[in-house]
Amino acid sequence: MSRNDTRTGTARVGDLDIYYEDTGPLDAPPVLMIMGLSAQLTMWPSGFCDLFAAEGYRVIRFDNRDIGLSTHLDGVRVGGSMITRMVKTELGIGSSVPYTVPDMAADAIGVLDHLGIDRAHVVGASMGGMIAQVVGGKYPERVLSLAILFSSTLQALLPPPDPRKLLALISGPGKGATREQYIAGSAKAMQTIGSPAYPLSDDEALARATEYHDRSHNPAGIMRQMTAVMGSGSLRRFARKVTAPTVVIHGRADGLMRPSGGKAIAHAVKGSKLVLIDGMGHDLPEQLWPQITAELFANFRRA
Repeated sequence: MSRNDTRTGTARVGDLDIYYEDTGPLDAPPVLMIMGLSAQLTMWPSGFCDLFAAEGYRVIRFDNRDIGLSTHLDGVRVGGSMITRMVKTELGIGSSVPYTVPDMAADAIGVLDHLGIDRAHVVGASMGGMIAQVVGGKYPERVLSLAILFSSTLQALLPPPDPRKLLALISGPGKGATREQYIAGSAKAMQTIGSPAYPLSDDEALARATEYHDRSHNPAGIMRQMTAVMGSGSLRRFARKVTAPTVVIHGRADGLMRPSGGKAIAHAVKGSKLVLIDGMGHDLPEQLWPQITAELFANFRRA
């Protein structure tokens, strides 16, 4: 994928600026890539996106609100009891939060509107897969096909995350930490939630963490995104309304978003295909790119 073929900009969505990168011919079939909790658009590896370009697709990545180069809702506080919110989350019940997953789905539609795209293939990972479910169920006329990677419906009584993996994702080194401490913590988190069969080396994890930290650093935004997930309630009501061809891909070794989450999505979306991959955790190891993209491209063709 040629960087010279990449257009960047911001889509104004309500009071927010959503930063995006748009690569490939304007007349190619568009693929909207939605990343997850705490993840900037660069968490979709450039090499992974190159495979889409090679197949003739236009790739659109963007930073969700409160992360990366999109608007940070600085000063917006999350009120209420975290324990109460956690209990409600396990029961599939929503709670009062600054914004929800459906609000973030509206951001994604805003990016398509800004770019003048009527319909797109939508690919979401983790929280991005939750956003994608809402896009597919609430805005079916905008979706050519839907692909959901290592995600969940958030419905009641699904097995919770492994606490060690969840804490690795949402806990930081604490107020006053140095740049190096933040980077080291981020690198460790990537390795903790990643694929056991395809582990990140220390050097690769450190390099990625450095790139992400230096591009943008917003711990408060990550917590607001976390409460958006927790406060949205079950998304099964949206998943059941999805009509686009859908593939659900999940790692059997994912301890952060357990395979039961992917199974719940596949059960809710009529006619969807469930793909479970041995040794895969909560990431996109390069060794699995050929298998994952083959499933995605096959699903695109179903549209």
